[in-house]
Amino acid sequence: MRFWRSIAAQVSGLQVRLLLAFALLGITTTAVVASGSYIQARTVILQQAQDAAVMSLTDQLTKGYPIAQLPPTQDDLELMAQRLSDRESFAVVIYRDLRAQGSEGPDLLTPELRRDVGDGRIAWQRVSADGEPVLLIGTQLKLDRPDGTSRPSGLEVYSVRTLAPEQQSIDRLASLAWLTGGLSLLLAVLLALLAARGVLRPVRELGRAARRLGEGDLSTRLTVRGTDELADVARTFNDTAGTLERQVGELRRMESDARRFVADVSHELRTPLAAMTAVTDVLDEEAEHLPGDAGRAARLVSRETQNLTQLVNDLIEVSRFDSGTARLALDDVDVAAAVTATLRIRGWVDRVRANLPPGVVARLDPRRLDVIVANLVGNAFRHGAEPVSVRLRADPDWVTIEVADEGPGLDPQVLPHVFDRFYKADTARTRSEGSGLGLAISWENARLHRHGDRRGSLVADNAPGGGAVFTLRLPRDAADTAGAR
Repeated sequence: MRFWRSIAAQVSGLQVRLLLAFALLGITTTAVVASGSYIQARTVILQQAQDAAVMSLTDQLTKGYPIAQLPPTQDDLELMAQRLSDRESFAVVIYRDLRAQGSEGPDLLTPELRRDVGDGRIAWQRVSADGEPVLLIGTQLKLDRPDGTSRPSGLEVYSVRTLAPEQQSIDRLASLAWLTGGLSLLLAVLLALLAARGVLRPVRELGRAARRLGEGDLSTRLTVRGTDELADVARTFNDTAGTLERQVGELRRMESDARRFVADVSHELRTPLAAMTAVTDVLDEEAEHLPGDAGRAARLVSRETQNLTQLVNDLIEVSRFDSGTARLALDDVDVAAAVTATLRIRGWVDRVRANLPPGVVARLDPRRLDVIVANLVGNAFRHGAEPVSVRLRADPDWVTIEVADEGPGLDPQVLPHVFDRFYKADTARTRSEGSGLGLAISWENARLHRHGDRRGSLVADNAPGGGAVFTLRLPRDAADTAGAR
């Protein structure tokens, strides 16, 4: 049963884990795809802008050939810088110590870029100016020789081009990637919810069925749908529930037969026992006049007949509890007087330390109270040690009676079984002085007293200083509850 109950407890956990799994899968997939697409698109955009800028600068320089003279003048450099500048870029022309710039702007040329251009290569570099990306392209003009070769002229030309439009395109791609990620996450959550409803519905049904089965509804069955693993679980549950129902039904039938047998036998024994009791009464009167063994035999028969009568009466009482026919005969009882009467009838008044404050009145069954107190005090005499004490306490809702002795107390292994029927703490004893049902009957009589949610109880424990303590708690205004268990 614990396994089936755990299924119901884990359904919500499974749903959460399923949602998290789908969300994680959606986030991971979106992050990988969006990041890859973003990086690739960013690279393509920047590469295209870079290639276009290099081709534009090369074309403009080609149109600017030939150079009129070397070394050029400052005016030549200024003119070339102006011609190479436009709305999206400006040019910087350098010849040794001379420098011309096509517009006002920061000096963005880096030593690395100038070194590469000085070596005769076309070089480019991306830098940041005032938070905006900028592309730097540099090259060195060459002079044609008469033999068809060329040589470096020492004239360096740089183009400074803003990448703001390209950065805007990249930012739009990033925003689109984030939007795609959010939509993908939302879609993953929706798919997870749909999957949870489809996949976890059989699990929830299984959990509800397990709860009903645990509560005693052995006719619970699941509807088997499909041929998947969940269908196999449903079939297994149905087979298990069917087997359990058959076995429990058989056990209940056997228990009912056993109880009916005990009740029938007990009732059938009452008639011959009544006759035997009458005979033993005669034997008791004549036992003193019988010689030796005959007198002892007569007294033994009388004692065992009384024990058998007590056992039969106890079995009949137990059968009433089992069948649910035990009823309370309630009356307003002076508890202290009732307990004192119980002790006086059995000759225990001088042997018991009684602390019974007067004036405690409760609505109880006096006969059952007498049975409980007599069993507890008698048990203390038989298995404990004197002095035996009886103490009465009361509050507006409860009456509490404690019976304690000064004996060795109860073994911790015995405590859970004190109120079991026919339980013997010493398994070596084949029989005991009583029927073995006294404490069990006392426990049933205590629970029979109830009022609403308040129910009587009888608890066994060991006193801190030694000895056993039995605590009886009864509601002060018990109601008649036939067969309440």
